[in-house]
Amino acid sequence: MPSDALASWKARLYEGLRFLDHRNQRRNLAEIRGVNFCSNDYLGLAESAALQKAVAEAVQRAERVGGTGSRLLSGQTEEWREVEEEFAKFAGTEAALFFTSGYGANVGLLSSLVGKDDVIFSDEQNHASLIDGMRLSGARKVIYPHLNLNALEDALRQEAGAPWRKVIVTESVFSMDGDIAPLAEIANLAEKYNAALILDEAHATAVQGPSGRGLAISAGLTHRVLALIHTCGKALASAGAFVCGSAVLKDHLVNHARTFIFSTALPPYMAAQIGAALQLAEGMDRERDLLLGNAAALRESLRAEGFDTAGTGSQIVPVVLHSNEAALEAAEHLQREGFAVRAIRPPTVPPGTSRLRLSLTVRIAEEELSRLVRALVAWRSHEASCATTRHA
Repeated sequence: MPSDALASWKARLYEGLRFLDHRNQRRNLAEIRGVNFCSNDYLGLAESAALQKAVAEAVQRAERVGGTGSRLLSGQTEEWREVEEEFAKFAGTEAALFFTSGYGANVGLLSSLVGKDDVIFSDEQNHASLIDGMRLSGARKVIYPHLNLNALEDALRQEAGAPWRKVIVTESVFSMDGDIAPLAEIANLAEKYNAALILDEAHATAVQGPSGRGLAISAGLTHRVLALIHTCGKALASAGAFVCGSAVLKDHLVNHARTFIFSTALPPYMAAQIGAALQLAEGMDRERDLLLGNAAALRESLRAEGFDTAGTGSQIVPVVLHSNEAALEAAEHLQREGFAVRAIRPPTVPPGTSRLRLSLTVRIAEEELSRLVRALVAWRSHEASCATTRHA
């Protein structure tokens, strides 16, 4: 017989799920079907025959197909040393350290680098992994309104001359609005008020900047940034992430970042996959131009039809529909029309900003973009007609 304690725990879990159902916020696992607007495989490398071939060859020549332990125990191999050197050159930094996930990279970096006597200035739309890293650090947090540099400067000014260290943390391309941070201006504020800058390039990696090397390089900021985070599970169609910066930063993380120290290494062939993906991505300027051009065209088409696309300027195009119900109904309509689209709701986005997040890849044809806009217009017209009938 299960104990009363076990039954009580399960009852509380069911109660929590019913609460999510009531608010239209319960999530479920489901395989995606249709023209895929949920994928972060921006360059289409996840289906690249060349990358598949490189991975197969790496597995064939690998001495082992398991990590066997953390890299400080048995998981370190020459393949990881080489790909870290290669990625540092790509990012324009002195060194790079690989973490097994982007989440682990951000949590490990912030929790080991910043302490309770420091203060972090964070954009309100920073990713959950950055938020959790800040929480674990114990540092005091100052959250400034999204991309509001006047508010950021006011906050920095209030801390001017203080003895504690100051760090500004921001994404370069924001994952929900798809907008781009004014990095040069933020770096100038950092230097003016003696603050360091940490930049998450997750959605810029292999897509933005010269040869896809990111927006820090595009803005000439790599020597002015304390740390850059580049992920491999999006446009590079691999896994994990690199924290890029100085050699002393890398040594610090090897010795203090718990998500690195206590994580089993990925198999050595994964290093070869990342290296091959990086080599392929650097030569894909035509695909990057196509991707960003298609995103701009879709954004303009949606705006012309009166849809709110927030401040997007990247390959991520949101359609803000405000209520959970509208976002869910629009997503279901598009799914019936053959599009793989999902509603994004709180707490992923702030209350009242539920949306469709359209994540473009080079594998989506232009005619599908036009068809999607027509389908959204048809859904809105149907909803307006139903509303009129209900109130008649």
